[in-house]
Amino acid sequence: MSSVDEQHSRPGLAKSKEGAIQHIEDGYDTDAEFGGHDARQLLERKFIAKLDLRMSILVIIYILNYIDRNNASAARLRGLQTDLDLQGQEFATLLSILYVGYVIMQVPSNMFMNYVGRPSIYLPACMIIWGVISILTGITKNFVGALLTRFFLGFVEAAFFPGSLFLISKWYKRNEVGFRTALLYCGNIISNAFGALIASGILNDMQGKLGDAAWRWLFYIEGSLTVFIAICAIFILPDFPHNTRWLSDQERRLAMKRMEEDAATTDPDEAGQASGLWLALTDWRVWWFAFAMCSQIVAVSFNMFFPTLSATMGFNPTVTLLLCAPPFIFTAIFAFFYSRVSDRSGLRFNYIAGSEVVGIIGFVIAMSTMNTAARYVSLFLMAQSYGGLIVFYAWMSNSFYWPASKRAVSIAFINAFSQLGNIAGSYIWPSNWGPSYRYSYGICIATSVLSIIMCWVFKEHLASINRRMDREDAASGSTKKGFRYLL
Repeated sequence: MSSVDEQHSRPGLAKSKEGAIQHIEDGYDTDAEFGGHDARQLLERKFIAKLDLRMSILVIIYILNYIDRNNASAARLRGLQTDLDLQGQEFATLLSILYVGYVIMQVPSNMFMNYVGRPSIYLPACMIIWGVISILTGITKNFVGALLTRFFLGFVEAAFFPGSLFLISKWYKRNEVGFRTALLYCGNIISNAFGALIASGILNDMQGKLGDAAWRWLFYIEGSLTVFIAICAIFILPDFPHNTRWLSDQERRLAMKRMEEDAATTDPDEAGQASGLWLALTDWRVWWFAFAMCSQIVAVSFNMFFPTLSATMGFNPTVTLLLCAPPFIFTAIFAFFYSRVSDRSGLRFNYIAGSEVVGIIGFVIAMSTMNTAARYVSLFLMAQSYGGLIVFYAWMSNSFYWPASKRAVSIAFINAFSQLGNIAGSYIWPSNWGPSYRYSYGICIATSVLSIIMCWVFKEHLASINRRMDREDAASGSTKKGFRYLL
């Protein structure tokens, strides 16, 4: 086994011997500082509830993050394309250019956030900036102006999602990450539902107000809301367990012990930022996982054109936007429970593959009929594939865990690389392929299948590492089972 393999297959073994394994051997003795086992359990429940309450603002931020990112699609239905005189593939370029900046900045952003250790200031500051940029999108007069605002919007928005995933991984144990990732990503799903409803209200009521088109007001209002929530977030979000100011000393010790016992780490920089970057970029598994996720992101690119796909059913723009909401409301509820079951079972691949298969069924239905009812059902089936994508993100946090500097880079790099799928996905839904979009759905089916195959290979590789560790423990006579990968 290579040195990288050894470090990755048995993450934090030295610390886990002092923490998790020692905790098992000593029984409840390690809980004495919290008043014993029962007292610790009560304290931990209260601590998790307190943490969850504060972390919940990430869901609101993610809703606004995606609304600010996707409101161009809603604005397109009410004059943006005409007013800016967009021709040919220029609208698709407006969608895709955002992901160029999004890809560029994710790794540096996570490295910087891990280094400074103050996500409670860093993430809201980025949010304020992207809210202002979103407002400025409403004053653009031509393609070039819109292109610049969209590029810089992605550049700043890049900080939020990988930063949030990393923040969650610093506070929650591996069997808790999937559920919290699901709650976070539900912000994305809910934004697709309620973003369309909010856009419908603004676009209907604000046309001509103060001499501006309704689509411009869409950017003004939603951008201003983003700035307001960002200011509130500064006072709500935590930093890391070792430096969060609103924790009591006992809560801080508990937060750090929980992560030590889970073979994680509470130190701000164990390996150093440069070392974390090197460990991530030289691990073939990081690249493999990034390609697999990129393939799945292409498969869910229908999200960017959901109003357009809904419009193929022949309703007016207001009804079209309203019809976008139910599939994603259903998906948010489904994904919540789906990820919860995945956490409890300790399985990842089966739930990813199952969700993607249902999405493939939706693609097949959509490309094979123009029946209105059948096409609307297909939108529900497609949308639920986000349940599998949420489990995908949880698996990422579980699989690249040690040290924290490598985890920060791995999460950011995989998410950044996967966004190349959004750039490609922006161009696979040209209007001349509509209204059936058979070729588009065919591409989605192919990329879903590729993603399933790559995930299966990844799962088998992790299973082989787990079996190797089982054999090593058996050979050494150890009866204690340490870190194992989730499959």
